[in-house]
Amino acid sequence: MKISIFGSGYVGLVTGACLANLGHQVLCVDIDAEKVANLREGKIPFFEPGLKELVKKNREKNRLSFSTDVEEGVGFGEVVFNCVGTPSDSNGAANLNFVFSVAKNVGKFAKEDKLLINKSTVPPGTARKCQELVKNSRVEVVSNPEFLAEGKAIHDFQHPDKIVVGAKSINAFSLLRKVYTGRVRTYIPFLETDWETAEMIKYANNSFLATKVSFINEIANICDCVGADVRIVSQAMGMDYRISPKFLNPGVGYGGSCFPKDVRALIQRAEEGNYKAQLLQQVDLVNEKQKSLLFTKLKEKYSDFNGMIFTIWGLSFKPKTSDIREAPSLVLINQILENGGRAKVYDPIAIKEVKEIFNEKIQYANSLADSVKNSSAIILVTEWDEFRNAPFLELGKSMKEKVLFDGRNIYEPELIKEEGFEYYGVGRR
Repeated sequence: MKISIFGSGYVGLVTGACLANLGHQVLCVDIDAEKVANLREGKIPFFEPGLKELVKKNREKNRLSFSTDVEEGVGFGEVVFNCVGTPSDSNGAANLNFVFSVAKNVGKFAKEDKLLINKSTVPPGTARKCQELVKNSRVEVVSNPEFLAEGKAIHDFQHPDKIVVGAKSINAFSLLRKVYTGRVRTYIPFLETDWETAEMIKYANNSFLATKVSFINEIANICDCVGADVRIVSQAMGMDYRISPKFLNPGVGYGGSCFPKDVRALIQRAEEGNYKAQLLQQVDLVNEKQKSLLFTKLKEKYSDFNGMIFTIWGLSFKPKTSDIREAPSLVLINQILENGGRAKVYDPIAIKEVKEIFNEKIQYANSLADSVKNSSAIILVTEWDEFRNAPFLELGKSMKEKVLFDGRNIYEPELIKEEGFEYYGVGRR
């Protein structure tokens, strides 16, 4: 099939490369001329394991191309994927201007039957509004939300736990099955439903996972108060098949482009229907408070930050991505600077992204050894594999004080203490 993808950001580029890899002819359209020029040269604007190689492979096979021409994009594909951004407005609602713009353009330029597939995360009612905006009887709108986790997006696309399609006609469902030929297996549920239900599934999915994260962080904070060990608590909880161990790892809160934005957007969408989503409001509140946990522990240890260097390990909101949107590390860096401290940061991938925010206000290290020189404490924020086997005995020799704040509980306190360090975790005895 010929498929057009509008938007070459995270969702659009991963979707386009993976569909091309299934054998489809894919044209990715983006209004950012510089981004398109870079993509044509094989330069990927963000880090995602395996994506650069997948784009290169399908470019060489002439199955994946890029353009800035909107009319060309509409005319190219039998189906058109809408993968543009849906940033948050000031009140937390999803800004749908880009989504609606694509819908209007598809309606304007479509000269034959088209499916317009909303892949971007959009609140319930968006597909219905897009169908109104299209104003072209040859265009049918479909909701087909993505369920890609950053850091393993290609695997998630190739091995989905479900494919959700919200549509109005049998023809639309049939075409979507054709799009996903090669992915659809008898053991993968292909859920066919209406627009609003498909849109709601995505928000419910992400909001539940965010709730699990905030819940276990709340439990970890209570463990700190009562002297319990949250690692054992969460392990025991995960043994209950009704709960499962996934997303029960306490830490310093979630970030990224999905959980924070989607929880707030669902809260706002509920308010539009005169319903107050109090549970989700608390999920968001707990998460924002959790991002300050390490700073609170730091203040309890050091009353005066003046002249002190603090080493921060991990800047991206999670491992295996360069995404720093809503990352807890940014909150911590600002808090340290505001209180007279100095921050020296290290991350295997996301240094460049953080430099664009802080410039020369902080120091940047290119290795673990470099990051700890003259430091008064190591603060682990993101659990990259490189940090798991850090040589603390050797690293401690160049530090002013040997203190570790483990924001993801990846170390055993006893082993860290054997290396001569003070250890502070999240809900650890």
